[in-house]
Amino acid sequence: MGAPSYRVGQVWEGIYRSLAPDIASLTNLPRDLRAELSNRFVFPGLQAIGQTVSGRGDTQKVLFRLPDGETIESVLMRYQRRRTVCISSQVGCAIGCPFCATGQSGFRRDLSAGEIVEQALFFARSLSPRGERVTHIVLMGMGEPLLNYDNVWQAIETWHDETGFALGARRITLSTAGVVPGIDRLSQERLPIGLSVSLHAADDALRDELVPLNRRYPLRQVLAACRRYVERTSRRVTFEYALIDGLNDAVEQAQSLARLLSGLLCHVNLIPLNPGAAECSRTAASYARSRSPREQVERFRGVLESWGIPVTVRLGRGADIQAGCGQLRSRQLSIN
Repeated sequence: MGAPSYRVGQVWEGIYRSLAPDIASLTNLPRDLRAELSNRFVFPGLQAIGQTVSGRGDTQKVLFRLPDGETIESVLMRYQRRRTVCISSQVGCAIGCPFCATGQSGFRRDLSAGEIVEQALFFARSLSPRGERVTHIVLMGMGEPLLNYDNVWQAIETWHDETGFALGARRITLSTAGVVPGIDRLSQERLPIGLSVSLHAADDALRDELVPLNRRYPLRQVLAACRRYVERTSRRVTFEYALIDGLNDAVEQAQSLARLLSGLLCHVNLIPLNPGAAECSRTAASYARSRSPREQVERFRGVLESWGIPVTVRLGRGADIQAGCGQLRSRQLSIN
């Protein structure tokens, strides 16, 4: 564009450190350069068209419209010391998990790196006037991050860049349904981000139903990739396990899960099924039993702990605002 090279640094600092809401706000740039940038680039590219806040005020979900009219969701979760943003990586999802509203809405397209990055920037700008900042990012929103690998990794590097957003790599977690080549590729990256794998079942027959990707990458392959990941990185893997009443929460299934994970550096997050998930699923009748009761959750946890496997029951957040992945978008699509 013929501008001095130092202007690049000014734009970068303005967007990622000063959290400018648009190009016009980059007042350290000449007016004519701002005008030319506005003509060439779309920033901001996300338009907030819907928002819900939980009754306790600790969870905020935002529905964004993209420049092509597609929509995605992001969620801000406030903890005592953390401000965690749950980020989407695709419009819809091709995995098709029957209890997931996003999976049941189908796949539309990958998000660009900019569309992924800007979700975090939106919440960073809203937190800044209160003296708060985004402390953690989890790629656990709409889509399968490892099926949009290049754009997701570019976004991660942008968030991590010390001259801009400057978020520590260990404060970023990527969640996958078990894309084996992606797990292997992730193990070779320089940034030590966290890896989370959604299991939801301890045998292939049930996981084929709950996570259809299992038909391509069965448990044996997924666990082998996780073991390679640990060997190469010395970092533990977190396994997510949604507990569905009467389907995958029996003591025998907990024992099978413990045997699968025995000897692996890992942590298990038990997640009682989002009570609103069935409402957004075309196969809702299959999951009418909803989440496992507290007593069964505790029995399941006890089995894992008896095997020496670290386990946490994830706190439910945002159930009153349909904060489960894809639920607000599904509602908007049904209205339209």
